[in-house]
Amino acid sequence: MTTELLGEPRAAQHDVQTGTLPDGRILGLRCRSCGRPEPLGPSYVCAACFGPLEVAYDLDVVRSTLSRAVIEARPAGIWRYLELLPVAGRPARGLPVGSSPLLSAERLGEAIGIERLLIKDDSRNPTLSFKDRAVAVAVARAVDFGMDTLACASTGNLAGATAAAAAVVGLPAYVFVPADLEPAKIEHALAYGATVVPIQGTYDDVNRLCLEIADERAWGFVNINLRPFYAEGSKTLAFEIAEGLGWRLPDVVVAPIASGAMFTKLARGFDELAAIGLVKRTPVRFVGGQAAGCSPVASAFRSGSDIIEPVRTPDTIVRSLAIGNPAEGRQAVELASSSGGSIEAIPDEATAQAIRRAARLEGIYTETAGGVTIAAAEAARRRGIIRRDDEVVALLTGNGLKTPEAFRFGTQPRPAEPGVAGLAPTIPASFSAFEAWLDR
Repeated sequence: MTTELLGEPRAAQHDVQTGTLPDGRILGLRCRSCGRPEPLGPSYVCAACFGPLEVAYDLDVVRSTLSRAVIEARPAGIWRYLELLPVAGRPARGLPVGSSPLLSAERLGEAIGIERLLIKDDSRNPTLSFKDRAVAVAVARAVDFGMDTLACASTGNLAGATAAAAAVVGLPAYVFVPADLEPAKIEHALAYGATVVPIQGTYDDVNRLCLEIADERAWGFVNINLRPFYAEGSKTLAFEIAEGLGWRLPDVVVAPIASGAMFTKLARGFDELAAIGLVKRTPVRFVGGQAAGCSPVASAFRSGSDIIEPVRTPDTIVRSLAIGNPAEGRQAVELASSSGGSIEAIPDEATAQAIRRAARLEGIYTETAGGVTIAAAEAARRRGIIRRDDEVVALLTGNGLKTPEAFRFGTQPRPAEPGVAGLAPTIPASFSAFEAWLDR
């Protein structure tokens, strides 16, 4: 993995006392529940009501400085949308994150009944998942705050993203994961020099432990005390989708749901683009997907409730989405309901079939979360949430090389036949032996 030097070191730093940045774009943090303002710092919970904190922007300031022309003149990557991200300037060091392709998927669309299906293939990021976006923003803030160690609680992809980002800026990384995580994801984090800490239990058990550690140590946990900044990185998916469509919004976006943060930040990204005049505000339906074996958000949506009943023991091959008590679950239900979308619960067999179908029809090998997304699009199409002529963007958020065992889930091993895809038998290194097998 090569490191890209991204511009000059930042001269402007945030004002710790007021939480603002020198250009006035960032007003600080604000509680989503009660609206209470907080200074810009490594904090994620409102001191008054314990609600989640998020970054507050002065969009009038952004509108006065950011235009389509300005964005299009900048280098590829998430920092082309700098004014809508909670950083003082382009980081001095970092991986080349973002600007993943938006691809027409005609053959896959035909198979699932959608005429205009596009795939946002975020498996092209440096550590092969969309988590690189969120981590890039969180690490930029961690460096500004003077943190000396990075950490995360992870279902897999975040482990590799955090480890790689820490390596680039020269900080140690500790990643905490469920002990039964896919081996490929553990090895991925280890490759970047991180200390991987396997925990007995589910992701929710891991997260509870990390909350305690974050309170006791001054480490930068990207998805805990840096969460308000981390979550903002997912907005760049929405920015790129709109730019890729010629500065307009699609009819439908389909995405996987784990904590629900990425799902809701897509909507916020579209809203901000409309608010500053870069796109026309048009309705977008949001369709989410969860594994049936861990689907608290889909269950709440199906029952018409905004109460998320935690899943104590996830039972699914989709470990990257196996969060039994999602932090943004209620907001995800509200978004799907208010936009006319849905949240689909997908059986593991359908997930594996969707992975194979995307690979066979579009040449894209996605991991389990991507299989859930494709299967959710098909399920929403069957139920009429998605119409045949809708323009639909499906987010494939990770690479299938991280979950290779999922590709064969639900299938019976069988010997390959001539002319049929599969693993052929071992044959001698001679043309006659090959001809004999091919002609049998």
